[in-house]
Formats: sequence, C-alpha cells, structure tokens
Amino acid sequence: MPHIRARLIGAAAVLVSLPLAVAPPVAASAVEPDYTIKVSPDATGAKISKSMYGVFFEDINYAADGGLYAELVRNRSFEFTATDANGFNGLTAWTVDGTATVVNDDQRLNERNRNYLSLNGSVTNAGYNSGIAVQKSDLYDFSIWARGSATLTITLTGAAPLTITTSGDAWRKYTGLLRGTATSDRGRLSVSSSAPVKIDEVSLFPRDTYKGRKNGLRADLAEKIAALHPGFVRFPGGCLVNTGSMYPYDAANNYPRARSYQWKDTVGAVETRATNKNFWGYNASYGLGYYEYFQFAEDIGAMPLPVLPALVTGCGQNRATVDEALLQKYIQDTLDLIEFANGPVTSTWGRVRAQMGHPKPFGLTTVAIGNEENLPEEYFANFVKFEDAIKAKYPSITVISNSGPDDQGGTFENLWAKNKANGTDMVDEHYYNSPAWFLQNNNRYDSYDRNGPKVFLGEYASLDAKFANSLAEAAYMTGLERNADVVKMASYAPLLANIDNVQWKPDMIWFDNDESWGSTSYQMQKLFMNNVGDRVVPSAVSGGGVQLPKPITGAIGLSTWRTAATYDDVKVTRPDGTVLFSDDFGDGNADGWTPVANRGTWTVANGGYAQTTTDTEDTMVKAATITDTDYDYTLKATKQAGAEGFLVAFGIQQTGNFYWWNLGGWNNTQGAVEKGITSAKEQLLTKPNTITTGQTYDLKIQVRGTKVTLFLDGVEWGSFDDNAVTEPFAQVVTTDTKTGELIVKVVNAQDKAAVTKIDLGGRKVAGTAKMTVLTGDPAEQNTRTAEPIQPVTSTIRGVSSSFTREFPANSVTFLRIRTR
Repeated sequence: MPHIRARLIGAAAVLVSLPLAVAPPVAASAVEPDYTIKVSPDATGAKISKSMYGVFFEDINYAADGGLYAELVRNRSFEFTATDANGFNGLTAWTVDGTATVVNDDQRLNERNRNYLSLNGSVTNAGYNSGIAVQKSDLYDFSIWARGSATLTITLTGAAPLTITTSGDAWRKYTGLLRGTATSDRGRLSVSSSAPVKIDEVSLFPRDTYKGRKNGLRADLAEKIAALHPGFVRFPGGCLVNTGSMYPYDAANNYPRARSYQWKDTVGAVETRATNKNFWGYNASYGLGYYEYFQFAEDIGAMPLPVLPALVTGCGQNRATVDEALLQKYIQDTLDLIEFANGPVTSTWGRVRAQMGHPKPFGLTTVAIGNEENLPEEYFANFVKFEDAIKAKYPSITVISNSGPDDQGGTFENLWAKNKANGTDMVDEHYYNSPAWFLQNNNRYDSYDRNGPKVFLGEYASLDAKFANSLAEAAYMTGLERNADVVKMASYAPLLANIDNVQWKPDMIWFDNDESWGSTSYQMQKLFMNNVGDRVVPSAVSGGGVQLPKPITGAIGLSTWRTAATYDDVKVTRPDGTVLFSDDFGDGNADGWTPVANRGTWTVANGGYAQTTTDTEDTMVKAATITDTDYDYTLKATKQAGAEGFLVAFGIQQTGNFYWWNLGGWNNTQGAVEKGITSAKEQLLTKPNTITTGQTYDLKIQVRGTKVTLFLDGVEWGSFDDNAVTEPFAQVVTTDTKTGELIVKVVNAQDKAAVTKIDLGGRKVAGTAKMTVLTGDPAEQNTRTAEPIQPVTSTIRGVSSSFTREFPANSVTFLRIRTR
C-alpha cells in the first residue's frame, strides 16, 4: 500500500545538475502517476523574504588571505609568528639571498604593525598554493613601504622588472606597475636592494580586481558569489568571531595575538590594521576587513549582516570573560559599527567610512551577536545587554541571537526558551548533518511557533560533497520555503575553500591560485537563489513511499581524541545474556581488533587495551561485527592523560558510517552521541559532561533495533531512537509576481524516475514552460578537472492546468509556468 502524504507545501527554488535529454510530458492516461502534486486554487501562502537565501563568508580554508582577498603576496608585513601556526615565523613564504632580519623595535612602521624587515640583499615571496598567478598582458599594482636610501629592483616571474629609488630615514610608501609578459601559475616576486634598507607591507595586486576596487577582491571568486544573487552576506564568521582573548591589541594587554574578531582592527589604511591569529590555524592580515565586506555586499546587491562577539567564546573553548568594563566597550564598539555603516559623514565613525572612500551610508539593518556559544546562561545575559543598547539607540535594527552549535540538545532548548521569553527578533540556528537527516526532517519548521522569534539558518550543509548531498539539501530547502513565515534567511556554509589549505569540508566554491569551480551544492544553491519567487503557493503531495530506518548493526569500536585511555572487560551480549563477543585482554594481545583510522598507538598493557598518545585525533579500532539487532555492549574505560575523554563506537559499517558515544569531548566540557557519515559527524544527543583522569567508568550501550540507551556507572545517561523515515520526494510551489509565473520545484532524490501528476488548481497557464533540471549520478562531484553536475534549461510543451511529467531519478527540476 503506498504511503500517503498530504502536507501543505509552498515555496521556492531548488536546482542543480548535469546534462540530460529532455523528455516530453507523459500522457495522462499512459502511466499511473507515482505522485500527485495538487496546488491550492486560490489560497495565498507566506510572503518570501527578499533575503531568504544568502551567503556566509568565514575566513576558513584560507578564504580571505590567499582567497577572496586579491593580495598576491603572502606574509606581506612579516607579521607571522608561531602563535598563528606551528612553524610560522616572520619570514614564512619568503626566501633570502643575503641578509634579512625580521625586527620588532621602535623604528617600526606603526604601533599596530609591529614587525618590519631589515634587508641587505634580496627576498623572494612564494605567494599561495603553487605560486603567484601571472597572466600575460595583465597589469599588477606593486607597493612597498621603505625606510632608508637604496635602489630596489622588483622582479615578478613573467613580467618586466621594476626599479624604485628610496630615500630618507622616514617611512614612505612607493608604488609601481608591472605588466605580465607570460602566463604562469608558479610565479615569484623578488625585492632586491642595492644597500641596507628597512621594508614593510610588500604588496602585489592584480589591477583586475572585482569592480576594479583598490585593496579589492579576486575577480573570479567574487563573480561566482555575485552570480548567486544572494539576499545577504553574513560575515566575518564563524568561530573566528568569538574565540581567543577578548582584550584589545594594545600595549596594556601585551598585544594578544590570538583574539576575538574586533572590527576596529580591520578598518583604515591596511598598514595600520592589527594582524591576528585565525582560529582555523593561520594568520589573518585583516586586509579584507569590515569596509571591504560592506563594499562587497553593496556591489552584489546583498544585505550586509555582520556577526559580533559577546564576550563568551564558542567553538569548544567555552569560556566567559567576566569584565564589565570590557563588556561595555564591546557594546559601544557595536554601536560604533552601526555608526560606521550608517552614520553621516559628520559623525565620528561615519567620517572614517567617508575617508575610506564611501561617503554614502551602507544601509545596515541587521546585526548578529555571538556565534555558537555553548554557555547559554553567560551568553544570553550578555546578549540582552547588547540588544538593549542597540534598540535604545537604533530601534529599527534587527538583532539576531543564536541557539548554540547544534540543532538539538540542552543548549539549543535553553537558548530557544530564553529567546522566546525575551521576544528576540531572530534566532540563528546551525547544523551539519547527513543526507539522510535532511531527507528525514523536511517538516522541521512546520511546528515552530508562528508568533515566536524568526529563524535564521545561518549555517547548514549535508556532510559530503557529492550530488546526493545536494539533492538532500534541495529537498530540505523546500521545507524552508514552505515555512517562509518562520524561516527568513538561510545560508549554506562554508562558502570558500582553498584546495591546498582545507580545515573544513564540504564547501561551496573551491579554488587554487588561478582557477575556481563550484561544487554540486554551488550549482544547486545558485538555482535556488535565482528562482526564489516572492510568495508561497500552498500545495500538497500524495502517493509514493518512504524509506524505513534500519536496525543499528555492525562492528564495535574504541577510540580517543587527543587523549590517552585504557579499555577493559569489553563484552557484547544478547538480551538473554548469550555472549557474542568478549575480550578482557588477559592473554596479553588484541588479536580481535583491527585499526580503522591507522592513527595513535594501541597496546595491551597491565591487563587492558591502551591508546597512549595524547596529540592524536580519532584513533579508532574495531572488532566483532554484530549482526543481531538487539544487544548490549559493555566495557570499562579510564582516561590516563590528555585534553578530552574517550569514545566508544558501535554500528560501524564498511561504508564508513558508525555511531560513537563521545564522553569528555570539546575539551572535556560535554558528551554526545555522534553519527559518523564518511569524513564528518552529526550529533544525535548532547549534554554537559566531564571525565576525570584516572577514574574507571563502567559503560553500557543498549541497542534495541533503532533505539539506543546509554548507561554511565549504572545510571541512564541518555537515549535516542534513530528511527526517522526518509522521504526522497519533495516539492514546493511559489509565485513570481513580477514575471507572472508559478515556479514548481520538484526534488526526486531516489534511484527511480517519478511519474507525477501536477494539478495547478484550475489556473489558466501557457502551454509551454521553462524547465531547468539538475541530474546525474548521486556519487558524482564537481572537481578542478571536471564539473559534470550542471543545470540544463529547455522549453517544454504540453503544460496545462493539469498535466503529468516524469521527473528523472536523482534530479531537481524547476518549472517556470506563466499564468494567464
């Protein structure tokens, strides 16, 4: 018997994929439809926000320096230190011929640019990736600050040399122009001096930046983002916003190098901007700063959406800075930011904006306070103070709070309750989950309070970069649009990734030093954003079926994460006590265990199985594939040393899928059950948790089909039931008032075609329609060498108020149908 689903649907766009032959409409009498989409004849659904879909820019994966920021010289001001990353120093990316010394003394360029180079000879910069990309006939703007008298010879691979004469014992900026005479992606820039000289801020920019902006953006990356036509740009993060020291970069605080993102560090002349350690493990020059973010948002017609720290660190640091004077400084900095964006040129910060080249206000309407804080009490107490101050001075500004780092759990529920009680404008949700989760949770926002805070889905992605992930995201987005009265903004994340410097996957746009390409999710997001519509048209779908959940079976496992731990008395039994596997390691070996990750050092010692390294992540080993659907997995675990606790895995499959109970995770601050999908994990259950070094814990994982109950020292710690059904077919209908079109969006995320009857509720429509389809192998992905997943657009005939169409397997289809 087919599963019947009749849910009101309404809303916007979904698309992405690869060439296919366009099939004619299916004759209505030829085939019994698998699905029926029935569009309401006259009901009007929710209005869709103009900022429904946007982009989230975070400086992760070298997205700024070496990425969107067009500067070609790496470590241009010799500021890198080992605080930024292990092995970094003031000459990282430079090679020396002669004598070159990084100096930090009172002859520096300015107080915030602490280092300079004392040069007698030449230095050569390697740029990013394989080198500096040079294009024949293109122009490149060179500049350098120098102190002393010398002749500088500037050479760039594939360009005629440039000579600059410096003079005087004061810092001066010198400029020149280089023209490419050959094309190369392995270029080098050299500065040679005829005499001892001090230099700083060695810079090389392509003249062809996006829209020709000085200190501008790399054109191909900016153009790919602009082609999305995003409704907003969220910036600058992300975890780098609210991690590290909250104190300013000044002498009183010993110039903290790893600190929160403080926007005033990033405006004004680039040589005065204070460098910082990026949370993701490299240096941030802040050449791409708040002014450039605002300018870029304006250039692409998007709403700027800055995220500001709230003096509570997130992203695993979980630390609150208790300093009332500092809190008031941050609140004032937030008010100053609004003045910088919107104030008249006669105001203090409006004048700074004007001096940077933009007298006209940027028109800031929305700010977000904080990012993924996991200390809900401390965060929200601060948030309210920010909100009160902003609303008192700028009552029309929308102030966004957040709900922590995941889509469920204690922090999520606590912060949502607080935001509802407070009447917060909007709440930022973040989650990265499996494709199955997205196909199982299309109705997530159906039950949200229509009178509560609105939702900003600020970060989300399906955990991998294949077309199957994009299909799952597309299906989920139909639910976002159907609930457009609650969900006002959404942005896939992260946006950019440098292929040679990756801290996070998946990502939307990939690049090296001279090429860029869109993932399958980029193609899908692009079609979404360009086919949104302005109002939901309620609709319902019936027919088809669902994919039922499978019991949790597979191997058992042990693992650690930056921790040494010992395990003992491992046993798996049926509910009646029958032993399926047992190992007390009393025989001195671990013959039944095999490595999964090939990391860490595992050894049997003192009657237990120990992993002894404290600097290694994910050291999983496994044993005993369990085919029973009901079983109990028990063991003893002891943390010996290190940053976190221990991990106990079960349901390990050859596909790389598994579950693990993570105790003492996130720097020993919380526990969780995580579901592993290929190289990433989604959280099924989270709660505060700390593991004591040297204490032995009794653990029990009780599996009954899809339901799991966890016991810590004989006490129930938590439970979950991974029993959601997967719905591979999704749809939504919106209308574009400007063009007079219905936009029917259909996702068929299964391996068979879906014959579908579409009843447009008696509407009179044109007999032809524009159809855009993304389809292909669900395991396919777009790469540097091939981008097979591309949309195909055609004109179809046979459209009427009721017609039947076959939607290909593993496809997303947009039909734009003119009404008459």
